[in-house]
Amino acid sequence: MVVLSVPAEVTVILLDIEGTTTPIAFVKDILFPYIKENVKEYLQTHWEEEECQQDINLLRKQAEEDSHLDGAVPIPAASGNGADDLQRMIQAVVDNVCWQMSLDRKTTALKQLQGHMWRAAFKAGSMKAEFFEDVVPAVRKWREAGMKVYIYSSGSVEAQKLLFGHSTEGDILELVDGHFDTKIGHKVESESYRKIASSIGCSTNNILFLTDVTREASAAEEADVHVAVVVRPGNAGLTDDEKTYFSLITSFSELCLPSST
Repeated sequence: MVVLSVPAEVTVILLDIEGTTTPIAFVKDILFPYIKENVKEYLQTHWEEEECQQDINLLRKQAEEDSHLDGAVPIPAASGNGADDLQRMIQAVVDNVCWQMSLDRKTTALKQLQGHMWRAAFKAGSMKAEFFEDVVPAVRKWREAGMKVYIYSSGSVEAQKLLFGHSTEGDILELVDGHFDTKIGHKVESESYRKIASSIGCSTNNILFLTDVTREASAAEEADVHVAVVVRPGNAGLTDDEKTYFSLITSFSELCLPSST
């Protein structure tokens, strides 16, 4: 087994989710299709609720900002024409959500609605989050060794908490010290990692970031964060240069902590 020694100054392990803790297949084949298949029914059921209206207002605002984009789907305001008007609006929201998802967009408006839909599904017990089998034992070990463990994902903090709170391993939220999403900044921008360090109250070189995306790894490295690229089944392939340049792991069990050397 390949062993990667964690530098002695590292006190925080920052984890990506998709392709790192959780199979991409779970996200692509279960989480996202669930939204497309259920968004219309969800909107019809929850339309009158304040939270749902807030989600729609945010999506409408995003649609206005997107109006210059090719294929953008507008969301009309209510015109007060009863049931027909309602169905027209619901269909516009459905079409907008599907359009954004087809482009793999990460807008806050889209993420917020998705988070609320997943919450309903997880709480109803119709969905459980999958984690690679090495993740939970490794995180338990890191915490026993005194490491702090944080999550940084483009999925909303709310969605992250749902995954960790309703997993195939049970509720594992207690294993995580905190969560970050794109509200702190995008994952391919080095400034985001400086803000995360500042929020945690440590230096960037006290953090080890694990991700499957090399652009994120490069951005973190630019901010003086230690990185390792996680190679998992179903992840995008790496170039020869990337394989040479980055430290690679295929399992969290390959990390050797300073205290255990």
